[in-house]
Formats: sequence, structure tokens, C-alpha cells
Amino acid sequence: RKILVIEDEENMAKQLKWGLPSFEIITARDSSDAIELLRNYNFKVITLDLGLPPHPDSPTEGFKLLSRIRRINPYSKVVVITGNTERENALKAIAEGAFDFCEKPVDLQVLTIIIERAFRVYDLEDENRKLHLKVRASDGLANMLGTSQIMQQLFSTIRKISPSDYPVLIEGESGTGKEMIAKAIHSLSNRKEGPFVIINCGAIPENLLESELFGYEKGAFTGANTKKIGKLERADRGSAFLDEIGELPLGLQVKILRFLQEGTIERLGGNKQIQLDVRIIAATNVKLKKAVKEGRFREDLYFRLNVLPLRVPPLRERGEDILLLARHFLDMFAFESKKGNMRFTPAALKALLEYSWPGNVRELENVIKRAVVITEGRLIGPEHLSFMKEASLEMLMSSSSESITPDVPLTLKQARSMAEREALKRALMLTKNNISQAAKILDVSRPTIHDLIKKHKIAPQS
Repeated sequence: RKILVIEDEENMAKQLKWGLPSFEIITARDSSDAIELLRNYNFKVITLDLGLPPHPDSPTEGFKLLSRIRRINPYSKVVVITGNTERENALKAIAEGAFDFCEKPVDLQVLTIIIERAFRVYDLEDENRKLHLKVRASDGLANMLGTSQIMQQLFSTIRKISPSDYPVLIEGESGTGKEMIAKAIHSLSNRKEGPFVIINCGAIPENLLESELFGYEKGAFTGANTKKIGKLERADRGSAFLDEIGELPLGLQVKILRFLQEGTIERLGGNKQIQLDVRIIAATNVKLKKAVKEGRFREDLYFRLNVLPLRVPPLRERGEDILLLARHFLDMFAFESKKGNMRFTPAALKALLEYSWPGNVRELENVIKRAVVITEGRLIGPEHLSFMKEASLEMLMSSSSESITPDVPLTLKQARSMAEREALKRALMLTKNNISQAAKILDVSRPTIHDLIKKHKIAPQS
């Protein structure tokens, strides 16, 4: 069990190394050594002497480093070492995120007890996070997260309709999780031991879709050298998920309607009716009622499919579920990337809640995955969220176009200067004048930001 001991006094470091034989001690003499080690190793427990160079008689550097540790690995347990007259500093350190403190002269027996407790607490919290990531196969809805009222109502409806064999029509925007819902319905049904076959009606070329759905006999057409079993036939005694059903050509809509009415299919090139026992679960991201009115979808097929309708809400209607899902994806991708425990800053959480999420859960998943990859430490801020750059660019384009008077001609140099100034102002506003975060949003260095501030005479906004 590794412990990082941050201690500038060599004798004290040796004493701790000698007095804590149950642990592997790795020492750092100052903040820069400690940061380097923290970026390369995931320490469960850290001891920190608040009095560090360049001012060992003051706790200033120690508090700065404590703040850095909390940003790099917010789950590490930091035990602060203080002088016996500095209890106020110890309590302040705990208020700022330290796990516990030990006063000098250090009682090694007391320190050992504190460290053992820190390891136990870390391991319990870590186990809890891992349990949160595990999939429980006992409930078909285990993979679906949502505590909002609108999602709880949806889950209740899914549980009610799953045991039936009637068709289900799932309507919802792209990225809302329609396929996951279809899988949940299948796994909660009496057909759960049977196959679950996915057919994406929008992804398969029209000239191949019929043979994919219904199969064909040998010699049915040029190149049909062997018999092929279609996907509907493969779904016998199970469920077939027809995704993007609204993209189905009218000619094939007739055949699907006939299958729903009679329960039989005929392979291409064949003349034999094949009886099947398949439950149809269809999904669409278009309004099928509108498609019916426009003549793009058969009304009789719509009524056949719409026996058990489900509407999946877009992410923007799900409120606090956004943060629940974001934390779930963060834990999952941090675990996969072996980056240890990561968390969001309050500003990042605010940005996640305020964004409209046009791509829904799929977009949220991709945003968090990218943030985990590009973040060096273990703390994700708004500057790591890809939609923040897009939002700032949209704001820039909008404000720049509003500030230009059509009657006044501009040189290209003037236009560039205006756009540059506006981009800088927006980045500083979005990051509350944080130079590092503004530099990341604008994809430039910190010195460049300082130069631009001077060039455009921009005063910091409070």
C-alpha cells in the first residue's frame, strides 16, 4: 500500500519511512516533486506537511498544494501534518478537503491509526463507485438511469407492456435511447430467452432491405448461390426491433403489414408461406402521424404498430437526470481509461444543466468521453466540454454580426480585429477571467491571451 509523504525536512521524512513499516513510502520534498508524482500515480493516502518551501515557516504553500491535490485526485485522502500550536490551520485544511490531521511531534502510533482509517474509507468509497458501474442482469431496466418523474412514468409503462405480445411503437428524438428501451422490453418479456434481432431500416440500402428482412431462396436472383435466412425469420420466438421504421419504403411497408396481420413471410424467390412467432418493436425519430398525412407512411401500418405507444423524452426535459447520467458516464470512462476517480467542477455541472442537448443522451456520452480523454488531471471544468467552444463561437458570430453597421465599410484587417476582440471578451466572460481556461477555449497559449488583453485594452470584468 503506497503512501505519498510530502515533507521538506529530511529527518522527518526518514522518521516516517522508518516508523510506518506496513506501507510503501514515496517521498516528495516540495510541491513540484509532489505534482509530478501525483500525475503519474494514483495515491490513496497522502501525508502533507503544510510548511513547505519556499516559505517553510508559513502554511501558504501547503494550502496551495492541498488545493492542487484536490484538483488532480479529489478522492485521495490527505492527512495534514501541523505544528502543535497550529490547530487552526489543521481545521482550515479539513474544511478545504483534508481527511484528517496529526500534530507534531508526530505520534507514529496515532498516525498509523489515521492512515489505516484513511485506506479503509478510500476502499469503501471506491467499492461503492465500482458497484454503481456494475450491470444488474436481474432487471431489464438496470442499464437505464433516470430519477425524474417523466422517466419513472416511462419505466412503469415499460414494465406494464413488456409481458404482452402486441407490437410496440417507440417515438423519440435521435440519441434518446430507443434501442435500449427495446432491449429492456424484450428482456422483461416472456420471450427473453429467445433472440432479439435489430433491423435498421434507414441504414440498409433499399435494394438490399427486402432480402435482409425476408431472406431469399437459392437462385432467386443473380448471385443468390445459397439460401439466406432473413432477419425476421432469425427472430422467431423472440423479438424483432425495426429501428427507423419511418424510413421503410412504401413497397416494404405492405409486406410488413401483411406479416403483422397473418404472422407469415415468404422468402424472395420462394412460394412457401413460413409461419413465425415474432413480436415487433418499432422505433422512429420522425412524427409518423405527419408522415401518414404526407403520404410517406401507410395509415393501416401505423395503426397496426401503434397498439402500445411509448414516447421517450428528450434529455432537455429530464432535469437532474442530466447530472446523474453525466456522473455515470464519467465514472465509466474514467475507469476504462485507468484515470482513477474524476469529478466535475461546479461550473461544469452548471454548464451541463444549461445546455440544450440536441443530440440527447448519445451527445452527452460523447462529450463526457472526450472530456475524460483530454483532461490531464482528475477534475473536469467547462473548458473540457466540447459544446462550450461551440456555444462561445455561436455567441461570437451573433454579437459580431450585430455590432457591424451595414452602411459602414470594413477592411478585412478591421473585421479580423473586431472578431478577435469579441472572441477574447466572450472567452473571458465564460471562464470568469480564468486565463488558463480562456486559453483552452480559444486554443492559444496563456502568454497569447495576455498579449491580446493588452492589445485590445480589455479590462477584467468582475
